[in-house]
Amino acid sequence: MSAIQKEKRKIETSYQIKDYMKFIIPSLLGIFLFMVPLTYNGEITIPVAFMAKQVEGLLEGIIPSLMTLILFMVAIMTMAVTAFQPKSLINQPLIRTLFHVKPVWVYVRIIGMLFAVMTLYQIGPEWVWSEDTGGLLLYDLLPILFSVFLFAGFLLPLLLNFGLLELSGILLNKIMRPLFTLPGRSSVDCLASWMGDGTIGVLLTNKQYEEGFYTKREAAVIGTTFSVVSITFSIVILSYLNLEHLFLPYYLTIGIAGFVAAVIIPRIPPLSRKKDEYVVENKQLVKDSDMEGVSIFKLGMEKALERAAEKNNGMVTTTKNGMKNVLDMWFGVIPVVMALGTIALITAEQTPFFDLLGMPFIPLLEIMQVPEADQAAQAMVIGFADMFLPAVIGSGIESEFTRFVIACVSVTQLIYMSEVGGLLLASKLPVKFTDLVVIFMERTLVTLPIIVLIAHIIF
Repeated sequence: MSAIQKEKRKIETSYQIKDYMKFIIPSLLGIFLFMVPLTYNGEITIPVAFMAKQVEGLLEGIIPSLMTLILFMVAIMTMAVTAFQPKSLINQPLIRTLFHVKPVWVYVRIIGMLFAVMTLYQIGPEWVWSEDTGGLLLYDLLPILFSVFLFAGFLLPLLLNFGLLELSGILLNKIMRPLFTLPGRSSVDCLASWMGDGTIGVLLTNKQYEEGFYTKREAAVIGTTFSVVSITFSIVILSYLNLEHLFLPYYLTIGIAGFVAAVIIPRIPPLSRKKDEYVVENKQLVKDSDMEGVSIFKLGMEKALERAAEKNNGMVTTTKNGMKNVLDMWFGVIPVVMALGTIALITAEQTPFFDLLGMPFIPLLEIMQVPEADQAAQAMVIGFADMFLPAVIGSGIESEFTRFVIACVSVTQLIYMSEVGGLLLASKLPVKFTDLVVIFMERTLVTLPIIVLIAHIIF
């Protein structure tokens, strides 16, 4: 970089205290809401998840009916807008964004609505609406998504729009890029998932991808690799398998296996074959070459303050964008989760499909000297349907060694069709169903030997 370029790189605008406050106050509030762990009633949580839990408790018993009503309205509006395209509706940007979709998503929304109606009123075959299939989605998962989306949609702009990602992206770029082939700002996605929920990480990644901060490859990698299972749910899995006394070695094992997977998986197909191109041009984007020969902290602060000072960061605009985010999540994501999640759970509960898929793991587990390998084998693949199913299967296994392996593998697989998998397919992120299947199996095969090795050391 020439002397003239270095001189130009110096902060050209003189910022005042109020400009710094526009960056500092919303960013600190966003960090507190999404990343600071709190203890409540003996459980670790974050403020956003706590608020969502309170709303879920206040509306207990009402949300399943409300969700069914929303799914019914979404299906009707989607059919009307997509099929007939009335000018009075199609010319309104928000209506067009929410309800004008590709034909495949029209069918998915209709299926999601039908499953919800059948489950709420318990009509049709019981295997559709039982507590292990449609009931699990409508009464357990959808209320959580309803309340999490409500607060995440409104509050994500605190992380996205006021400079925090610009600063962290530049500061952490030299760590994230060589290790994980990702820009530094992706670390915030990971932290939000880890401290809060994998769904929050997917939503955060999707918004940044749409705004041109991630390429197709980067967005696909982050959505499938860094939308990690929260600390809270990890503890739930451990408790269900009666392994609470092993929390420290358990979480250390998850961390090691997850780190190795995050290094390897982005470098092999299908993720390595995704194109490094942006869906929109973003003038805020800082290239690696821009950081040569300059103070990365100064550059990070400059970009953060520029982002915070943008005119579209007013309270009214931020509130409008937040409401649009909430509606986009409720109307676009929840029908997909209800449809695909129910189908995946029906497949797991009513067919030998996952039993057959798990059979090749029996000799592999036997070679690794994992006790009760035949029972553990199904747990290796059934997590693709739902993250909690491996724990359900593993709870009946006598060997503590095997239960420990199942607990660790189920958390490091990440791709669950009843939650994160459905969200990924419903989002704008460039991943297909076949990608998710392959990535799920790759993560299983990469993390399993590491977890078993550590288990042999512990036990």
